[in-house]
Amino acid sequence: MNSIASTPRRLILALVAAGALGGTGAGLLMGYRAQASTPAISAPAALQAAPASGVALPSFAQITAQNGPAVVNISVTGSSKTAMAEDGDDDDGQPASRRGPQLDPNDPFYEFFRQFGIPGAGAQGQRNVPTHGQGSGFIVSADGLVLTNAHVVKGASEVIVKLTDRREFRAKVLGSDPKTDVAVLKIDAKDLPTVRLGSTRDLQVGEWVLAIGSPFGFENSVTAGVVSAKGRSLPDDSLVPFIQTDVAVNPGNSGGPLFNASGEVVGINSQIYSRSGGYQGVSFSIPIELAAKIKDQIVATGKVRHAQLGVAVQEVNQAFAESFALDKPEGALVASVSKGSAADKAGLEPGDVIRQVDGHPIVASGDLPAWVGQAQPGQQARLSVWRKGKPLELTATLGDASDKTKKQANAEDAVGKGQLGLALRPLDPQERREIGGAEGLVIEQARGPAAAAGVQPGDVLLAINGAPTKDVAQVRAAMAKAGKSVALLIERDGNKIFVPVRLG
Repeated sequence: MNSIASTPRRLILALVAAGALGGTGAGLLMGYRAQASTPAISAPAALQAAPASGVALPSFAQITAQNGPAVVNISVTGSSKTAMAEDGDDDDGQPASRRGPQLDPNDPFYEFFRQFGIPGAGAQGQRNVPTHGQGSGFIVSADGLVLTNAHVVKGASEVIVKLTDRREFRAKVLGSDPKTDVAVLKIDAKDLPTVRLGSTRDLQVGEWVLAIGSPFGFENSVTAGVVSAKGRSLPDDSLVPFIQTDVAVNPGNSGGPLFNASGEVVGINSQIYSRSGGYQGVSFSIPIELAAKIKDQIVATGKVRHAQLGVAVQEVNQAFAESFALDKPEGALVASVSKGSAADKAGLEPGDVIRQVDGHPIVASGDLPAWVGQAQPGQQARLSVWRKGKPLELTATLGDASDKTKKQANAEDAVGKGQLGLALRPLDPQERREIGGAEGLVIEQARGPAAAAGVQPGDVLLAINGAPTKDVAQVRAAMAKAGKSVALLIERDGNKIFVPVRLG
């Protein structure tokens, strides 16, 4: 959590394992000691006696009593490399800032720097230093299957599962899936207490939920709150449509269960959104249906397969909606299509806006990879597409995500006023070869609204509102038809992205 604590002035997405093998710091422990003496369920319990609405609140005490024994504490041990001087000390007595960068002995320049006595190379060796971390999990079968987060056990050489009756078991990691942050452990035990798995289908925003876990190592701590939102897409290339809650989740809660008012597990507590690295009112959980699918694949095969469509997508903002004549700013805007991919074979093109997949609405661009990532390779997907002002139906046979993937494209949402503000010239033969033979115009200068929208000199303009721009005449023709905003398709550093430009 040190890297999180060092950037307090910007919002960061923080994995909430106890340092993911980094341990729990004394400062964090002291900072939360005052809260430890107050039961986390006391406030809801008080409300329970006299509910303002006249509707009985769930019995958090009963849910805890029934399910607490099936929630486990997970301790992990691993190792990390640290620099060590030739005399066996960890350093040469100088501050780290003065010792210079430490080169790996396998680095091809290591021997060169060592011979010439350059700091940070020859005098330094490396040794493995043990590291420790903690997380949570829950038992899903009486013979010892445990669900937790993949980041809790990442890099672990030993995993210990501790039950509420103080028994401890060395666990085997059957498999983990970083794309969904789900891992499955197995302990050698029988007749264990288990949780009941529920469904998020009927889970409503505003509904009470409860978490049990081991924040900062405090085993079987209980916190409660409400569902804040469902189907959240986070900016971390995740395939998970998260459940957002205001349940207090802190380092060590990772991998623990999220219960509904009926005492059923509806999610796995995974991430928080925070300035400090600690809980600030926004927590995210993995839907249990998704986690169960991952578990079944791991138990059956030891690995997980995800589908892939083969597109890079962007958000549809208001400027894009106006440019493409959409009734509202929703959908996933296709910025590029990988050659030979499922999308390519289905006929998808840059500039298409995917609005539905198999009848499921795509509101934000992140909804598309979340849906596709949960599908299986070879599965067919019906795509409802908006192309050049008209609806279109396509069918894609999904590929395998283990193949080379395309990351989601990013474009600045900033817009400006005035004319387009571009100085253009044709591509020379070498530049055309560098971008794979595409036709377009090199942007030599960008000013006014184009510069404000993020267009840069050196970008290659490929299309305006879907119309190709092979020469200046085509640019003028496209601009003559433009409304209040245009969508520029540009090539930058080998990636194609759309940039919305508001003209006034």
